[in-house]
Amino acid sequence: MPRSGEKTKEKILDAAHALVMGHGLAGTSIDMVLAKAEITKGAFFYHYKTKTDLAQALVQRYSDRDAAHLEATLARAEKLSSDPLQQVLVFIGLLQEEVEQLADPAAGCLIASYVYQFEDLAPEIRAISAESFLLWRQRLGAKFEAAIAQYPPRVSVTATSLADALVSVFEGGFVMTRVLQDPTQMAQQMAHYRHYIELLFGSPDPL
Repeated sequence: MPRSGEKTKEKILDAAHALVMGHGLAGTSIDMVLAKAEITKGAFFYHYKTKTDLAQALVQRYSDRDAAHLEATLARAEKLSSDPLQQVLVFIGLLQEEVEQLADPAAGCLIASYVYQFEDLAPEIRAISAESFLLWRQRLGAKFEAAIAQYPPRVSVTATSLADALVSVFEGGFVMTRVLQDPTQMAQQMAHYRHYIELLFGSPDPL
């Protein structure tokens, strides 16, 4: 069972996350976090000395959870197929299943919500954000590298660019969802990316 201090930290982070996704980091004040988390200033400053400290803790937690989600989803894809291209398609399909359940048009990526304030943020926050995206490039790039070796693509591409494209589609889908207030945008964009991969490589070996 988590200790009281850890529970308070989680309450602060949960409240801050919801507020940042709705108002942006710049538009989220410590007072707003205190009100939403229903805690005192003393409790807040016991855990976080500044808003920057909170922002860093928030993005670190998001990055850690994102990495765990990436590894778990890849593990499921690897369990379902030993073929590298099939693994990529299964991985995309699993992400499609998740985003098809998305009902909140305000959903999005915490890192993306920080991007336009990067120049005002600590280098540590920028580094954590970059690490998160680079992990997707590394793990998915390895899958695409194996797929390219086994299934020569119809046009010249690199494993890195294909991995980055998936991240771009995912992040761009969040933007479309929020701007258009249409939760189906994520699933649509993921479906387009999957069709692109299928057309690019042809049919993989059967499961």
